[in-house]
Amino acid sequence: MNTGSAEKIKPGVLKPPLKWAGGKRWLVPHLLPLWNNYSRRRLVEPFCGGLAVALGIMPAEALLSDLNEHLINFFNRVKEGLVIDISMENDEKLYYTQRTKFNQLLKDGRQNTAEAAGLFYYLNRTGYNGLCRFNRKGLFNVPFGSYKKITYRRDFRPYSGVFKSWCFQAGDFENLDIEKTAFIYADPPYDVEFTQYSEKAFNWEDQVRLAHWLHGHRGPVVLSNQATGRIIDLYKSLDFKIHYLQGPRRISCTGERTPANEILALRG
Repeated sequence: MNTGSAEKIKPGVLKPPLKWAGGKRWLVPHLLPLWNNYSRRRLVEPFCGGLAVALGIMPAEALLSDLNEHLINFFNRVKEGLVIDISMENDEKLYYTQRTKFNQLLKDGRQNTAEAAGLFYYLNRTGYNGLCRFNRKGLFNVPFGSYKKITYRRDFRPYSGVFKSWCFQAGDFENLDIEKTAFIYADPPYDVEFTQYSEKAFNWEDQVRLAHWLHGHRGPVVLSNQATGRIIDLYKSLDFKIHYLQGPRRISCTGERTPANEILALRG
């Protein structure tokens, strides 16, 4: 496999390296026709999650951000050519040992290390339903997942060539430095009760703040979210074009998997 640049690897060849609740691989065929007219532009994702969309459309340049600093640390370490050397087994005792080690790194201020990235990957692959959840103290608290079989990857160097021209940044969307022509795809936490995918919740005030921020962008914008009445009303009030989609079974915080009615809100 040639790992020299994003342009030399076809979209979809590299799969998202993490399990991610609410992942949007299923949405890529709907996004590609919208993206193709702007494919020479920079892709900006304020809520990049597990990178299903970025790896699905494979932009030459991208700014990929998320509130979850541990997720962004993992991607930055992968960009550097991460090779994981910690113990990784589908074993409950080992899982809780490694979870304790990861949380100790967070307490010690070593959350941005290669060791933390490797532990984050292991916990993601082995924990319950692929959830990424933190308590109010900022510590990872997802229980063991009890999978029958797990395939672990240790060598992430095939991703580093693609990531070379992608910038990963942790933080709030309003802190992003975005050129006017950029193509923004925003996939915030769903407008549902559970939004604690990082130490900070994403509440209704944040949904409104995001909608107005997207409205102010002069380039093309695509937003996806659950089709709740207030989300639809919010984006219609800002003159977005609304498209309705039937999403796949989604993973909730309780492990329930139910279909979700979703929208794409478009501008530009």
